[in-house]
Amino acid sequence: MPVKIRLQRHGKKGKPFYWIVAADSRAKRDGKFLEKLGTYNPNTNPATINLNVDGSVQWLSNGAQPTDTARAILSYKGVMMKHHLLGGVRKGAFTEEQAEEKFNAWLAEKEKSIAAKVDGLDKAQATAKAKALEAEKEFSDKRAAAALPEVEEAAEEVIEESAPVVEEVAAEAAEAVEEVKEEAVEAAAEVKEEAPAETEVKADEAAQEAKEEE
Repeated sequence: MPVKIRLQRHGKKGKPFYWIVAADSRAKRDGKFLEKLGTYNPNTNPATINLNVDGSVQWLSNGAQPTDTARAILSYKGVMMKHHLLGGVRKGAFTEEQAEEKFNAWLAEKEKSIAAKVDGLDKAQATAKAKALEAEKEFSDKRAAAALPEVEEAAEEVIEESAPVVEEVAAEAAEAVEEVKEEAVEAAAEVKEEAPAETEVKADEAAQEAKEEE
C-alpha cells in the first residue's frame, strides 16, 4: 500500500489549520488517515509546527513519500536530516551516537536561527508601530495647523458680531451713569433749598422762647 505524508485541511474559512498525516495515497485528501504526525498553523509568524519527528522518520524509513509542502515542513523540523543521518548509520558511515550528536547540533543551530527571526520580527513590529504613531501625530499636528486659520477667522467673526452689542451695553451704562448724576444733583439742590427754611423756623422758635422768659 503506497503511503503519503501530506496535509489535511481543518480550521475556519480564511484561516486554515492543517494536520500532518500519514495516509493511503488513494484516500481523499481530508478523508481517513493512518496516523496523525503533527499540526501546521500558517496563521502565525513564524508558522507554528508541532511534529512527531521520530514517528515521521519511521514512516519515511518504511517508504512513505511526502508531498512537496509536507517535505518542506519535515525538512524545517529536521525530519529529513535525521532520516539522512540514520541512512548513514545503516551504511556504517558513523555510529548511532554520532548521528544523534550531529542531529542535536543541527537542531540547536536551527533553534538559534528561529529565535533570531522571531527577535527580528519583534523589532520590526516595534519599529513599524513607532513609525505609525509618529505618522499619526504628524497628521494630527498638520490637521490642527490647517484648522488654526479657521479658528482665528471664527474668533474674528465672533468679535465683529459682538462689537455692536458691547457698544450698545457701554452706551446704556453711560446713560445710566448720567441719570444717576442728574438725580444726585437734584437731590443736593433740594437739600440746599430746605436747609434755610429749617434754620429760620428754629430762629423763630428761639426768639419766642426768649420773650416768654422775660
